[in-house]
Amino acid sequence: MRISVFGIGYVGSVSAACSAQQGHSVVAVDSDESKVTAINAGVAPIVEAGLSALIAEQVSENRLTATVKARNAILETDVSYICVGTPSLETDDISLKQITHVCTEIGEALRSKNEHHTIITRSTMLPGSMENVVIRLIEKHSGLTAGTDFGVGIYPEFLREGQAIFDFTHPSTIVAGCLDDQTKEILRSLTSQYDCEKHYIDIRTAEMVKYCANAWHASKISFANEIGWLCKKLEIDGHKVLDVMCSETRLNMSRHYMRPGFAFGGSCLPKDLRALRHKARHQDISTPVLDAIMLANERQIDRAIKLITGSGNRRVGLLGLAFKAGTDDLRESPLVALAERLIGKGYEVIIYDRAVSASPSKGNSRAVDRVLPHLASILVDELDHVIDCSDTLVVGTEDEDFKNLNGQIRPEHTVVDLVRADPGLSERCNYQGICW
Repeated sequence: MRISVFGIGYVGSVSAACSAQQGHSVVAVDSDESKVTAINAGVAPIVEAGLSALIAEQVSENRLTATVKARNAILETDVSYICVGTPSLETDDISLKQITHVCTEIGEALRSKNEHHTIITRSTMLPGSMENVVIRLIEKHSGLTAGTDFGVGIYPEFLREGQAIFDFTHPSTIVAGCLDDQTKEILRSLTSQYDCEKHYIDIRTAEMVKYCANAWHASKISFANEIGWLCKKLEIDGHKVLDVMCSETRLNMSRHYMRPGFAFGGSCLPKDLRALRHKARHQDISTPVLDAIMLANERQIDRAIKLITGSGNRRVGLLGLAFKAGTDDLRESPLVALAERLIGKGYEVIIYDRAVSASPSKGNSRAVDRVLPHLASILVDELDHVIDCSDTLVVGTEDEDFKNLNGQIRPEHTVVDLVRADPGLSERCNYQGICW
């Protein structure tokens, strides 16, 4: 198929590259010229394992291009993916500013197109957003009727940062909301090669499935942290407790998030949990469990602060800054919050994260000096430098660099472990695990 992908962020970059790899002709669209330039040069605009190589390959095969011209992309393709961001507002609702802009562009372009076109949203939006925003705006600006003159669907993404290409090409399930039969058949065709359970459902249900999944993932992380904290007080290994618990898989228990560790963060879980609570409030529905999840997550950062400050050391080395290993995504990273609070308390902080760059390069829009300039000067390129300049080391992600630290650090180092990347560290006398 001929596919246009609107938004060259995390989901858009991966969707564009992987769709091209599957043989489709893909045009990536973004108003940010630096991202368009990066794609056309065969370079990924974000850090994601294997993505730059895949983009370079697809660009060289002429299956992937990028442009800032939305109208041309619509006229030259048959199907459009909407992959723009839906960030949080101060009210905890989500911002649909980018969605509004893209839908307006698509609607105006459809006025000049005689062939049938299908719009499929991959952005995460609350139930009702497709009907009340996406469809309404495209109909308004195109003068056409959804479901008859153009197709509409929603195809939620379930991609883990750091493993996104694998998750795109090997999904465990397919969820697709369809307004019309033609869109359903297009989505069936786009997902026909996947050997997994597939759900072609109504649009509102598909919107809610995404939020339900992210709220559940967020719940599992905080639940595991509370169990781990209780186990620590009882001198029980929380990892063993939850590992045994997860061995019972008949009720669809997933191991992925069920392990004690640090607070959750990133572009999905905090934002979508806030948005779901916001939606419930407007329906006069109380959500004490969802409210408690955010509180528990904040408490996890408080616990980390207490462990670090309790050592008495003033020089702190933070190993990891992105919200997880294998990505440069700093959005709502709890490690960023941890660093800022320590700096605010007067601690000397130095940071190492091999996936995070201090300054922009190769179209990378997530460089620290762009998004968090106050941390750029304390982000260094060498792990050894952090070890040499710190008295307390905080292990914040499960990066490969941190899985054999025991032989590199000094005996007098205090270690605060937030993720248990190197289990051997627990044998040290100056070691503190956040939940174990």
